Amino acid sequence: MFQDFMQEMFWGNKISNYVACAGIIIFLILVISITKTVIFKRLKTLAKQTATTVDDFLIHISEKTLIPLFYFGAFYIGIRHLTLGAKVLKDIKVVGTVFLTICGILFLAEIVTYSLKTHWLKGEKDTAKERSLKGIITVINVIIWGLGIVFLLDNLGFKVSTVVAGLGIGGVAVALAAQAVLGDLFSYFAIILDKPFEIGDFIAVDTYQGTIENIGIKTTRIKSLNGEQLVFANSDLTKSRVRNYKKMEQRRISFKIGFAYQTTTQQLKEIPIIIANIIKSIDGATFDRAHFSTYGDFSLGFEVVYYVNSNDYNKYMDFQQTINLALKEEFEKRRIEFAYPTHTVYINKEAN
Repeated sequence: MFQDFMQEMFWGNKISNYVACAGIIIFLILVISITKTVIFKRLKTLAKQTATTVDDFLIHISEKTLIPLFYFGAFYIGIRHLTLGAKVLKDIKVVGTVFLTICGILFLAEIVTYSLKTHWLKGEKDTAKERSLKGIITVINVIIWGLGIVFLLDNLGFKVSTVVAGLGIGGVAVALAAQAVLGDLFSYFAIILDKPFEIGDFIAVDTYQGTIENIGIKTTRIKSLNGEQLVFANSDLTKSRVRNYKKMEQRRISFKIGFAYQTTTQQLKEIPIIIANIIKSIDGATFDRAHFSTYGDFSLGFEVVYYVNSNDYNKYMDFQQTINLALKEEFEKRRIEFAYPTHTVYINKEAN
């Protein structure tokens, strides 16, 4: 009775064939699952003992893309024991093509994402860079999925050339209508790849100054010194002359100081020496020059140049304050007077 039942025909196949198909699929799935559990557990343990992240990535991508392919392979091997109609075979082929394409897209996207993160972050935990990289990865994933879908449609027999031509014409129209948006998008890539500034940098654009808070796909946001948020289009920044103070290793300081015309020649000769000694005594400042430069309307002018070996503005102001106080103290000791606007009035009183 059982043997007769197993020989019964159902949709062109014996029931025994269906049982054999199901048994093969279940057996192969169990083998894959056990192998995955044992081997991958061992591989993950070994990967944790290495300094590189490549092995961890390979294990991750294998679990995500290769293992599903093995499961699909188990299903395909099982149904090979069945006699299937042309329509069913065609449907299975379509499902297989879709499945393989999706796995291929995921595989490529994972490789690109890992490569960008490895090159961009270099193993560092940087929230600002991660946020910037997220936008690039999103755009690249859209491109990869778009190309993958076109490839899939071509393999399924659709006339992709007609679709691509239509998209090309539509793309030109969209590009013309969205020039500003696309310009900001390309400028975003230029900023991210060329790195003229990064999040946290203090920059000046024309008359605006502030700290970079966020670099978006269309706009960059800056926190100004007054506290408000400044929003710039990315294309505006790439077209402007941007001064990045964070990249500055030395700050050149030039200031002028004037003395009264009553100052003697000997005192004028001593002034550059006094200034040089004061600046040289400050750790972190480098003296460049001090010269008697001009005869002004009310003063004898000196020009002083020195360098602050830091990009910290507060440190520069601390140094300048120290210099100003020391100069006043030294000149008071030597009775050298600073100049201030004065007028001398001569009265000619004629005798009557």
